[in-house]
Amino acid sequence: MQPRNMSMSGVVDLAAVKAAQEAKAKAEQARAESARQGGGGAVSPVDLVIDVDEAGFESEVLQRSTEVPVVIDFWAEWCQPCKQLSPVLERLAVEYNGKFVLAKIDVDANQMLMQQFGIQGIPAVFAVVAGQALPLFQGAAPEQQIRSTLDQLVQVAEQRFGLTGLVVDPDAESDAPVEAAPQIPAGPYDHLLEAAVHALDAGDFGGAVQAYKNVLSDDPGNTEAKLGLAQAELLQRVQGADPQDVRKAAAENPDDAQAQIAAADLDLVGGHVEDAFGRLIDTVRRTAGDDRDAVRTRLLELFEVVGGDDPRVAAARRALARALF
Repeated sequence: MQPRNMSMSGVVDLAAVKAAQEAKAKAEQARAESARQGGGGAVSPVDLVIDVDEAGFESEVLQRSTEVPVVIDFWAEWCQPCKQLSPVLERLAVEYNGKFVLAKIDVDANQMLMQQFGIQGIPAVFAVVAGQALPLFQGAAPEQQIRSTLDQLVQVAEQRFGLTGLVVDPDAESDAPVEAAPQIPAGPYDHLLEAAVHALDAGDFGGAVQAYKNVLSDDPGNTEAKLGLAQAELLQRVQGADPQDVRKAAAENPDDAQAQIAAADLDLVGGHVEDAFGRLIDTVRRTAGDDRDAVRTRLLELFEVVGGDDPRVAAARRALARALF
């Protein structure tokens, strides 16, 4: 999926209105209160990247945004573009040395936050500055574009809201609780699964497919390998595809099963899960015979990519049953 730039113009417009002035005043008041209570000390680099859920959103994002811009990375475990984008954001959070804090939100576990931000696909990146939510961009954007957007965010935060960021001390102790890593013995297929993950990270989707198949040949019920194989095969199918050509063919040929299958693959890779499912279910209704079987089979494969416990899969299974019978 091509990243859809969500311009920073919203930040500038917001800063020009009265609401921005009020937000700045509240931010200054909150910083003064924090200083009075002994807060505002140096933080560890580890504290620049945090996991946030619905219960902690107010304190970890809204309140924190009165001291420093908070960049929100909406992601999910099944989302391959998220796995490309998140490490870049995490690295930049440390590199920017306290100019912003990165809050990572798993959309599968925090559906309410996803709805409140009006997110249609992931990865999606927002910022919260002095309590004000601002869309930044969607999709696995190039690093140069990300840096440019973050530079604008930092500049606006400093000039319009007086947020100069946090003081970072590499020797400071992290506020995050430290848990001892459990000692889990390596399983018989761990090295093969690890090899598959490394192949995925390197863009060697064929190698990842083979590694997962090697596991399943000995252990057909291995859940991790089945999920990984479905994801690797999806990425292998869309590798090298021209999104514009694929979507044009699907739009011009609504009854062409293969055109709709190819477009659904792109939908899913781009994080548009419900669009992918809906496209194929509609195609099942319009087709018959081998074409219908091919579409149904691909839909079941995409269910594997997302995971059977996802509520969107359950809903799509019911819709598929209605379409078939």
